Amino acid sequence: MSTGAISIVVVVAVVLAAALIIRVVRAGAGRGERALRRRFGPEYELNVAQHAGDTKAAARELEERLRRYGDLRTEPLSGELRERYVAEWAGMQEMFIEAPEHAVTGADQLLARLARDRGYPSGHYEEQVAALSVHHADHVQGYRQLHDTAARAREGRADTEELREAVVHARPFFEDLVRPPHHGTHGTHATPTASETARQHHHHGERRSGSGVRRWLPGAGTGMRTGTGTGTGHTRFGHTRKGGAW
Repeated sequence: MSTGAISIVVVVAVVLAAALIIRVVRAGAGRGERALRRRFGPEYELNVAQHAGDTKAAARELEERLRRYGDLRTEPLSGELRERYVAEWAGMQEMFIEAPEHAVTGADQLLARLARDRGYPSGHYEEQVAALSVHHADHVQGYRQLHDTAARAREGRADTEELREAVVHARPFFEDLVRPPHHGTHGTHATPTASETARQHHHHGERRSGSGVRRWLPGAGTGMRTGTGTGTGHTRFGHTRKGGAW
């Protein structure tokens, strides 16, 4: 074989090897992006949008969050502390009727404290949210919306409907953080004891309807319902009838 022919074979081999390497790298990157999409769900899509569609930049940021907070060990709430947070959230709901701005800013502070008590970083809001996005990716955006709306409320730039929507969207995040550890993180309702429900009624009042006790705000949306059924108290984190605000 002539020297020229050998050179051509070598060049072709190098080109084919380079093409193969590119395909392998791209396939690996594609698998990595799919894994991030599965892990972060809506948080992945939000991050891509924030990076103007640059999936590689979004992936780098999310991978960095995983590296920093993926092994973060959090602590469940004690029964007493969980009861306190559930009652306090119900109190914010009632406050909304007369003082929606104060209710929203109070709910924002409540979530920050709740995240801290679960073991998430508490020094800076941005760090706290980054850690929460790794472990509560489905609902952390509700916390961001509430935090931003609370800032607007303090400046007098948020109307009542915006305030209501912010709290409605933050409620699933609250439920995620306050849910007992033996309950699933999706589609499972937290169920405090009868004494917990009774104490909530004592602190926050109640409305009776038929044989149950229900509390709600006027307006559209969903909310947290607290009630007693057939003598056994329970708090259900779910949807109220149409007309509940939280």
